[in-house]
Amino acid sequence: VQLQASGGGLVQPGGSLRLSCAASGSISSINTMAWYRQAPGEQRELVATITRGGVTDYADSAKGRFAISRDNAKNTVYLQMNSLRPEDTANYYCYAFIVALTLGKPNPGNYWGQGTQVTVSS
Repeated sequence: VQLQASGGGLVQPGGSLRLSCAASGSISSINTMAWYRQAPGEQRELVATITRGGVTDYADSAKGRFAISRDNAKNTVYLQMNSLRPEDTANYYCYAFIVALTLGKPNPGNYWGQGTQVTVSS
């Protein structure tokens, strides 16, 4: 099972980006999915979470500007980021709690994507 994140880049303050993260492999089900970020010299922090049923939660810094969503049919989670600020600059990581299938048996575990860099600068 792998998570592949994409969509990062360089954007001016006030701009928008949409991150995507797709899970692939032998998957039985995907429960909570989330986005984290880590700036240089900082600890990784939670940005937003979404349950399989679509219940969302956000860090205070993301409320009103970011929106997390998912497409269960595509095993994909998204993060729409609007009104971006320089302090949003970080490497963004997707996370998922996945029940994988190992030799046909359920094998739950935590999975992380490789990170995608978001830089907000003029």
